[in-house]
Amino acid sequence: MNLSLKSGVPMNVYFDNAATTPMRKEVIQSIASVMEECFGNPSSTHAFGRTAKTHIETARKGIASLLNAAPQEIIFTSGGTESDNMILNCAVKDLGVTTLISSPIEHHAVLHALEALQKVHQVQVAYVKIDASGTVDLDYLEALLKQDDSKKLVSLMHVNNEIGNILDLQKVGELCHTQGAFFHTDAVQGIGHYTFDMEQLPIDFLSSAAHKYHGPKGIGFSFVRKNAGLNPFIHGGAQERGLRAGTESVHNIVGMHKALELAYQDLEQERTQVLELKKYFKSSLLEVFPTAHFNGLSGDDLSSTYTLVNVALPIAEEKASLLDFHLDLKGVACSKGSACQSGSSSGSHVLNAIQTEALQSSPSLRFSFSIFNTRQEVDYVIAALKEFVA
Repeated sequence: MNLSLKSGVPMNVYFDNAATTPMRKEVIQSIASVMEECFGNPSSTHAFGRTAKTHIETARKGIASLLNAAPQEIIFTSGGTESDNMILNCAVKDLGVTTLISSPIEHHAVLHALEALQKVHQVQVAYVKIDASGTVDLDYLEALLKQDDSKKLVSLMHVNNEIGNILDLQKVGELCHTQGAFFHTDAVQGIGHYTFDMEQLPIDFLSSAAHKYHGPKGIGFSFVRKNAGLNPFIHGGAQERGLRAGTESVHNIVGMHKALELAYQDLEQERTQVLELKKYFKSSLLEVFPTAHFNGLSGDDLSSTYTLVNVALPIAEEKASLLDFHLDLKGVACSKGSACQSGSSSGSHVLNAIQTEALQSSPSLRFSFSIFNTRQEVDYVIAALKEFVA
């Protein structure tokens, strides 16, 4: 049954799961339990410290097992941004990388880190070409890799956080390794939503964040291929194999492990559930806006992630400025491009890179879904949009 805004049933609808996800109850319970019962410093040698350390190493082994990696290859960080920065900085500082190759539609955690490295260390930074759908030109990437004999690292994200495009990690990794380059992927939008076999994938470094798959904020991990040769990124104690000093956030690490475990426990069933919701949203939206344009590959169920759509709506520019305000008043949470850019007047760098001038004058919104969303919520959002244009 379609839910009308006139039904008198107010709703709060959260369709901004690409920005962050609500924690699962089981994750909250595991975090609360550790916070209450396990307050020891993991670096202490007494029983309290040993108990905390056991929690950390159990989580490390559990996460490694889910990704078919070695436990020593999992390095806990504060999240995706720190992980990206750590890997890119250490590649230059420790591995002798002098050329960094990326794309213009990466997350700013990568793009701004590249800009800083270019200024401070005078490394060369090159960007692959992308087509109008945001797809990486692999022939151009190969040409960049063959351009000279400098030590190179390629950093390309697995799933684009704004338009949902999925990168072929196997193909890109093989291309990098054939040319003797390191390969790093920002997999913040991919981990917990897709399976990873790190034993088979030709990936040297990977970044992730727990809050993208119903875990806590402020915690993530880097995958660092064993014997990669990285030195400490944060100096201090010997935590995280000496790479990342600082007392570990035990409760968050345990919560992250629990969230990832639950994400992969029923992955196929939950993926099907969310994909069906995405399809229903698209078809319902096109009934109201037949000429709506799905940005990037987000309208393609095979080439983009099942968790989001990014759509340019045929709404007049003078009226478009009120759309965000209208949806917010109706209790609808979505995102204008990337949530990391909210409040920015410059717009989305991803959409600016791929959209035509005509599309850039239309409002683009990102709607992202999770297992906690329903068809009733889709009906409500569609009704809110319909009311706005009526």
